[in-house]
Amino acid sequence: MLDERVRVQRGSDRHRGGEPGEGIDSRYAFSFGGHYDPENVRFGSLVACNEERLAPGSGFAEHPHRDVELISWVLAGELTHRDAAGRTVTLRPGDLQHQSAGAGIRHTERNAGAAPLRFLQLWLEPATAGGEPRYTVVRSVADGEPYEVPAAGARLWVRRPAAGERVGLPPAPRVYLHVAAGAVRLGETVLAEGDAARITDPGREPQPVAVAGAAGTELLVWEFDG
Repeated sequence: MLDERVRVQRGSDRHRGGEPGEGIDSRYAFSFGGHYDPENVRFGSLVACNEERLAPGSGFAEHPHRDVELISWVLAGELTHRDAAGRTVTLRPGDLQHQSAGAGIRHTERNAGAAPLRFLQLWLEPATAGGEPRYTVVRSVADGEPYEVPAAGARLWVRRPAAGERVGLPPAPRVYLHVAAGAVRLGETVLAEGDAARITDPGREPQPVAVAGAAGTELLVWEFDG
């Protein structure tokens, strides 16, 4: 029986969006763009978790953002980022990109490579509007070391457990677990690649524990302060 504190969303149940005719296949975990579900707007400060699939040569034309923390995580292929500050950066699996939009930015995200690209695009709402934009890339994020997003009261843990290894969840008010690769068992529920779980009050007994089902499992574990 699934713990009442846990809400599972299968990757196959995400809303399909994007522009397939232009090589863009988007899968939304929350309300996004023209897709609105009043029961599925946010979780903690997380307001978007999109899996984007871009064919070679396709991508998002230059567009603006403000007052949002943008996190990108590459699952397969290469993501090329360009912005109005003159940066051109190529990201590969294991790299983390963080763009604090602040009072305003403009950027493009494209697949300039020869292979299909899959990446996660995550949006977090900051506690305070405005401020100077900031850009950070962390190459080859290490297992078990948190990446802090203090503006949104959030931190990200990347976990790569061995088969059968148990992964304890942070005792934060809210935890968002996304299976980037492989599979895990959460209680009696198996989560496969692309599935996610939203967990409220994981520090309360009995504590949910994720058990890796196979070698090569990779988990993105977000914890939110409020």
